[in-house]
Amino acid sequence: MKLYVWRHNKTYHSHSMIQEPCVNSEFYLDAIAIVAAKSLDEALELLAAQHKGWRTDDLRELEPQVYELDKGQVIFTELRGSIA
Repeated sequence: MKLYVWRHNKTYHSHSMIQEPCVNSEFYLDAIAIVAAKSLDEALELLAAQHKGWRTDDLRELEPQVYELDKGQVIFTELRGSIA
């Protein structure tokens, strides 16, 4: 089993990036999808089965981070708005 992580940020999207993938049908600035599956195809099928607007053709254009789930490891940490 693997963990597939996609993150797509459109905060600074401009017309010069018109060919950039759009990973969800909803308006978004930052999209994150995390799926546990045996393969990339299965992960995309699971996202599509939710019917929540995930565009799997565009997700295929982005290389997800892939984590093997057979050992302990840090998967996600986040700091937002920190001030030094």
